[in-house]
Amino acid sequence: MRFVTLIVLVWLVVGGIAVFQRGYVSSAPENCAGVGTIALTVVAGPLNYAGVNPKVTDCNLPQPSQ
Repeated sequence: MRFVTLIVLVWLVVGGIAVFQRGYVSSAPENCAGVGTIALTVVAGPLNYAGVNPKVTDCNLPQPSQ
């Protein structure tokens, strides 16, 4: 169990490094698509260095009830 936890932690750290290298943190996301792109990049982890470039182009949030 500890081994799996370590692998997941390293995976997410590598994804976080990719977020910083792509400059997503220096320019704050202006909408939910920017936040989604950051989240997908972190989850993609080492796949970012294998050519995966996840992007969220559109994000539709539900409107609150009135």
